[in-house]
Amino acid sequence: MIEKGGYVYILANRSYGAMYIGVTADLVKRIWQHREQHSEEFTKRYGVTRLVWFEQHESIIEAIRREKQIKKWNRDWKINLIQEKNPDWADLYPSLLG
Repeated sequence: MIEKGGYVYILANRSYGAMYIGVTADLVKRIWQHREQHSEEFTKRYGVTRLVWFEQHESIIEAIRREKQIKKWNRDWKINLIQEKNPDWADLYPSLLG
């Protein structure tokens, strides 16, 4: 069985705003789906489309484990995770497109 890697990602609607944590095997496609509102009601309702953090894993199973771990964290820990790599809460999606 060939196993693809996976990504854990955090979307936000603005700096320190509403956040969504997800997991996917195809980060570019998944973020595009969020941006085009082909996704969860939460992201539609709160306009959560800005990719502010992501992490790549060798397997989707590892990515799912990490996603579940981060979802259990308190809000401050999630904010610190974002701020470590993206202190300006910039939208990282354009950088994925080349």
